[in-house]
Amino acid sequence: MNCRNIILFFAIHAIMSANPLPAAEGKVYEMRTYVTNEGRLEALLKRFRDHTCRLFEKHGIENIGYWVPLEKEDGAENTLIYIIAHASRDAAKESWKAFGADPEWQAARKASEADGKILAKAPDSVFLVTTPYFPSVNGGIGTQSRVFELRHYTTPPGKLPDLHSRFQNHTIGLFTKHGMTHIAYWTPTDIEKGADTQLIYILAHASKESGKASFTAFRADPDWIKAKAESEKTGTLTVNPDGVKSIYMRAVDFSPIR
Repeated sequence: MNCRNIILFFAIHAIMSANPLPAAEGKVYEMRTYVTNEGRLEALLKRFRDHTCRLFEKHGIENIGYWVPLEKEDGAENTLIYIIAHASRDAAKESWKAFGADPEWQAARKASEADGKILAKAPDSVFLVTTPYFPSVNGGIGTQSRVFELRHYTTPPGKLPDLHSRFQNHTIGLFTKHGMTHIAYWTPTDIEKGADTQLIYILAHASKESGKASFTAFRADPDWIKAKAESEKTGTLTVNPDGVKSIYMRAVDFSPIR
């Protein structure tokens, strides 16, 4: 574990007890997933680069990170995944209303769709709050070639607190030990979006191969094997199948986190 990761690890644990989940009226994040019609991803990225990100900021929406999946099966040719932040849910509602009514946005949208509609379906939106054991977003610009991994865990009913406990007491530290960079950890705010059963987080790796190697070492770590066994004495903490999903992503050029 290098010095930087050691400092980050202890800083997280020093502040997590003093940072409860944000109140309903506090800062929230929003993860949005856009799927484009065939051949229209570049048009969507251009619209964000030239107009959307700036107009988000104009209307009080904070740009956090923008990514495209690496693999075709995950949407490399037609998918944009991004995270933005709002001062509150009420603020989000007002910001989206003002953004949608902005004449500059309306003109940019019309011009970008002169050759056809960009989106194949309505965007998916999930509102999120950070977890107590990682209460902020660790972003910024890293090495030019690093990749990101979006991981999505689904627990059986009643098991999310146990999963959070395992992350707080074991997983976070072991990820650091095995060379993974923490970006953020969230849970959804709405029951229908998985507030009681979902953990969503993003890691960064030097490369996809590095990320897979880190997880191989993590899973073989005796400390992890012991922690997993002890935490699952009364049952698994993720549902089967598809309880753990992973998407490797690249940051686009206009992403604040890259």
